[in-house]
Amino acid sequence: MNGARIVIDTSDLDRLQERLDRIAGIGFHDVLETIGAVVESQVRRRISDDQEAPDGTLWADWTDAYAKTRHGNNSLLMGESHLIDSIAPDFPFKDSVEVGSNLIYAGTQQFGNDVLGIPARPYLGLSGDDEQEITAVIEDWIEELLAA
Repeated sequence: MNGARIVIDTSDLDRLQERLDRIAGIGFHDVLETIGAVVESQVRRRISDDQEAPDGTLWADWTDAYAKTRHGNNSLLMGESHLIDSIAPDFPFKDSVEVGSNLIYAGTQQFGNDVLGIPARPYLGLSGDDEQEITAVIEDWIEELLAA
């Protein structure tokens, strides 16, 4: 060929296409399982150690009368450890994860009950730090996908 020409090397496109195909066909279940485990750990820590809502608000103390009925080293929401032991991830759909408890009284603890005089002690939800931790999990997962 006389004159000018441009040569386009497409050998890297095959590798890029392989990576795109892998990403397009990937299931999110693995990363959802990891996110579920992280959130479960966050909620358990909130119940056992932090004893505060995801927004940092401290939970209301027991009333004096109720405190007298507690034994041992019980702390707010710990009792016999049924609530903390019930916290688990669930995968209701292929593209989502939920973390919570199936105990009847779990909602009462989360939202309170004015009739029974039980204040809300939110233990489910994400703090800013929780969100950053989940974002880091997702970023690491994406990096692994792209590196492979």
